[in-house]
Formats: sequence, C-alpha cells, structure tokens
Amino acid sequence: MYLLGINAYHGDASATLLKDGIPVLAIEEERLNRKKHCAGFPTLAIQACLKEAGISISDVDHVAISTDPSANLGEKILYSLTRITKIHKMLRDRLSKVTKTRDLKTDLAAQLGVDKTLIKAQIHNVEHHLAHMASAFFSAPFKEGIVLTLDGMGDFVSSKWGYGKDGSFSADGQVEYPHSIGYLYTATTQFLGFPYYGDEGKVMGLAPYGEAKFLDEFRKIIITEPGKIGYKLNLDYFLHHSQGIEMQWDEGQPTIGRMYSDKFVETFGPAREYGSEYTQYYKDIAASLQRRTEEVCLDMIQKLSKKYNSKTICLAGGVALNSVMNGKIRLETDVREVYIHPNAGDGGTSLGAAKYVYHQLLKHEAKQPIEHAYLGLEYDNAYIKKALIEAGISDYEEVSDEELFEKTAQTISEGNVVGWFQGRMEWGPRALGSRSIVADPRNPNMKDILNARIKKRENFRPFAPSIIDSATGEYFEQDYPAPTMLMVYQVNENKREVLPAITHVDGSGRLQTVHKEHHPRYFGMIEAFGKLTGVPVVLNTSFNENEPVVCTPEDAIDCFLRTKMDALSIGNFIVRKK
Repeated sequence: MYLLGINAYHGDASATLLKDGIPVLAIEEERLNRKKHCAGFPTLAIQACLKEAGISISDVDHVAISTDPSANLGEKILYSLTRITKIHKMLRDRLSKVTKTRDLKTDLAAQLGVDKTLIKAQIHNVEHHLAHMASAFFSAPFKEGIVLTLDGMGDFVSSKWGYGKDGSFSADGQVEYPHSIGYLYTATTQFLGFPYYGDEGKVMGLAPYGEAKFLDEFRKIIITEPGKIGYKLNLDYFLHHSQGIEMQWDEGQPTIGRMYSDKFVETFGPAREYGSEYTQYYKDIAASLQRRTEEVCLDMIQKLSKKYNSKTICLAGGVALNSVMNGKIRLETDVREVYIHPNAGDGGTSLGAAKYVYHQLLKHEAKQPIEHAYLGLEYDNAYIKKALIEAGISDYEEVSDEELFEKTAQTISEGNVVGWFQGRMEWGPRALGSRSIVADPRNPNMKDILNARIKKRENFRPFAPSIIDSATGEYFEQDYPAPTMLMVYQVNENKREVLPAITHVDGSGRLQTVHKEHHPRYFGMIEAFGKLTGVPVVLNTSFNENEPVVCTPEDAIDCFLRTKMDALSIGNFIVRKK
C-alpha cells in the first residue's frame, strides 16, 4: 500500500511516500527548486517520491495533507465573533488556504499535469499538530511516552500534548491561538534585526554571548501558572491578535510581517536595525528570550512527566528544533528518554500526516522507528562521474571506500575544507554527513575561515561537531545519543582546547553522534580522522552557500566550484583545487 503525505500551502513544503508504512522517500521542495523554506505546493517533491518508487499517482492508495480546515472550528468562530469588526489579515490569509485544501485532488491533478480521474487515492486532512505528534510518536523507538508539540501556529493551535502507548496516541490538551511560544520567539527575532523566515536559529546562536538580564521582563510577556500545563502570552506585546500580520505562503520563501507591538519597544527600546552592530544590549535580550523559552518548555515537560507518569518524551514542532533547550531536558526534568523527529519543523508534517493515517486511522500497529535522517535522494557513482565530466572536471581521482576515508581525513587534517557528498540526503534542516562541509575541529582559525571563505554568514554562529558515538562521553558532559544534531551539550573542560573550532563561547557544542549502522561512510571517514589525529571528531556544517543544502551532484559541484573549498569528496571520487 502506498500512502503519500504532503505539507502544502505553508512554509517548508514537502512530500513523503510510505510503502506499507516504511518511508520510500521524504524530501522538502526547497532542495529541488532551490528556494529556501519554499511554501506553496510540493510538486517537485511529489514527483521525486513517485519516481523513487517507480509508480504513478494512480498507484497511490491514500493522500494525507497536514492541515484540516475543520479542526478547532468552534474556537475559530468564537474568536472571530469576539472581533467581528476587525477580522484581521492572518485569518483572511488562512481562508484562502482552506479553499485549496478542500479540493486537494483537483489541485494535485493540476500540479502533476494529469487527469483528475487518474487519482484514485482517498484524501485525508490531518490536523497540523496531530501530524506533528504522529511524526514524533510513530517514528520513536519507544513503546510509550509523552507526545508534545511546540510550534508557531497550525490549525489555530500552537502546542498540543498527549500520551502514546503501543500503536496509538491520544491528544488531550492544547494551547490555542493567539498564544504561541513560537510567535514569541519569532517576534523577538524580528526585534533583534533578523527579518527572514527561519532566522530564529540565529538568535539561539547569539544568546550565549549575552546574560539573561531581561528574564523578569520576559516572564511578564509569556506566563505560566503553577499546576497548569501550558502558557499564555501577554498580548499587549504583540500585533497578531489585534491588527493581524501579513503572511505570504505562496511559491517561494515565506514572509511574515512585524509581530511585536509598540509595548515591546517601550519595554526594550528601539529594535536593532538589520545589518547593524550586535551590541551587548541585544545579546542580553537574546539570552533572556532563550532562557525564558527553556523555562516554559521544561516546565511543560516536567508537568507532563508527572501527569502521565512517564519518563519518555517524543517531541516535534518548530520550537523542538531549539537544541539548547533539548540538551537540558535530561538535566532539568525527570525525563530520561528523548526522541525528537529529525525534521521537527513544518516540513516534517508530511511524514507525520502519512504516519497518522497509516497507524492512527488505518490501525496498522507495527511502528517503524526512524532513528536517523537519511531518507532522501541518493546518486550512484555512474551518475556522479557523468556530472563531473559535464561540469568540465576531468582531473578527479577515483578511489576505493577505504582510500576515500583515509585521503579525506588526511586532507582535512592538513587544514583544508572539504565538501562531502555521500549516500542518501538528510531529511530535515541539519546536514548530517551526507550533504556536509567538513573540516578540522582542532584548528582555532577554522570558524573564521569557513565564515569568510564559504558560508558568508554572521560570525557569532557556531559550527557543529560530528563524533563517533562511542567517544561521546570522553568529549562531552552528556553521552545520550544525538544522531540528528538536535541536542546541545557542554564540551568537557579538558577537551575545549582540543576542539576550539566547534566549542561555542559558552563551552557548548551542538553535536551529532555518528553511528556506523546509520551512515557507514561518514563513520568510516571520521574513524580514519581519529586514527590519524587521535581525535574522532570532525567539524560539520551544511553543504551550501546562502541557499538550501545541496541535493544533487550538480548542486554540489556548482557550490564547490564557486566557493573556496579545497577539495570535494563525492561518491568514490575526489576532486582537488590546484
């Protein structure tokens, strides 16, 4: 049975195809059309899924989309009636989305260029947060656990929680519009001079440079109550509930208008202008936001642990990408087992919607855990060789696997920057050794080298370490697995001088623990680097330059040629610049 899940008409449009519950392919539209966080309809992603399976759309039995216009309808009507004189922009924008989702089969046929009668699949609308919950619970390797989503907004809800056991989960609590911890983070991100969709991660990177001097102010902006799960915003600091926010969800990168109010400015002073200096004042605001976010989320997790008498949690939603918060779950709550869906943001809801239909609606109980993120496209050596030749590259070296690992490790150890393109592409925002740029973490200048020569991004943003899983406890204060780079741990004090390029200003690192069974080629290269240097860790950053992560060999070769990378290890080929 084939089941197609899609996230459409929203940021990070994506598609996932399941065959008998197991992912054939999961991919975001941005990787194919090269538009960051692309919204709209995931036409290319759907076509890639069908091609990977060798089927047509007529062979698909079910199609699930991760939005349900009828979800929380009573709350929507009540909210609109209380503001009947000012039905604001956000709700109007959402109404246009409703008309599309109600006739999904027609739109799907038009996008794929086929007759509507060829689409025999049953269509399912899955509430946004149920899709998030399903993406986490049905992908986790646990039989039971808390299921929690932390997000901006989807289908009038910002957070949802429940409990899962064996083959299903319940959802029995939620935070509704206009209250949203994701909106708080986005509004403050805008105030700090980061205007683009997806910039929240920059604030998380800036926060360690500051002190939480404004924590009391943020405690007045987002409020929690003793004994009650959830939170409320002090709406005086926001615009979305009263004036509405211009949001653009059509083709291309999404845009979101200003979310913070004049009250926010009265409290914190003038907003930082885009491109201006990051003064200590703004760093302290970032630090305060980050710490309050941690307080609110960890408070919810602790209360849910007690409510359900469980020490296991499955997380999804955009705020679940906050790896600093994630790294503190086992330190500051009773939870001991943590699973975060690799694509925790909205892109992951295509897989979640498909999983929800397969397990929750169709009652297939056998869960298929997703313990890594390698669910994307893969290219063989014949294709790669052809791409190299067509790009005018004839001076390449074809090597065995062992030679690839050893020569790449040697090249890195000599201070070079290497593009590493191997195996199936990652599912989600993190580069995890399939579409990565790798370098020597021992080099104290490597962070500046990468920022100046290739990444061309803010100099405060850290780079991540990839480490052989068995060595984690030797280099970090926690050794709990982090295979999808969604945890930040403190680097052991005696290793910070050993790993200066990946140790952030506060002594932390957003690590990836690399398991041989998940990615034997990446593991083999890091293992070779460890044998050569005594340090089984490499610096890992995404293979891109102000664009979506590369997808195809052509993308990788183009990025390699136009940047100042020193070498490219692509399949079993090594290319070096003179």
